[in-house]
Amino acid sequence: MINNAVLTGRLTRDVELRYTAGGAAVASFTLAVNRPFTNKSGEREADFINCVMWRKSAENFANFTHKGSLVGLVGRIQTRSYDNDAGTRVYVTEVVADNFSLLEPKSDNMSRRQDAPPYPSGNDVEVSDDDMPF
Repeated sequence: MINNAVLTGRLTRDVELRYTAGGAAVASFTLAVNRPFTNKSGEREADFINCVMWRKSAENFANFTHKGSLVGLVGRIQTRSYDNDAGTRVYVTEVVADNFSLLEPKSDNMSRRQDAPPYPSGNDVEVSDDDMPF
């Protein structure tokens, strides 16, 4: 059986990065993918596809993308279900992304992200000249 999804689109919001109880990173996000045709009024519509990514790829994806980033994904379609608070079974279909590509030059990507610092903050490391190997 073949279950392969290849998508190109823009993030509709910043990536939500969480960690499981076992410490595995999981990123959740929605990708807006334009349809290859226009509707009756000549406008291009988009599909909004829920995606997840796991482990180190999830951390890298969350660190290097933001709302509006143009990305390419390769993964598989997965369906899962759970019972909500009302006791109703809810089915969720999403793309589990295995690999991604950033499809914009870094300068274009950073100009879209005007209010954010150019590097992830909060993990600043102080390095002295004594720590350098040369």
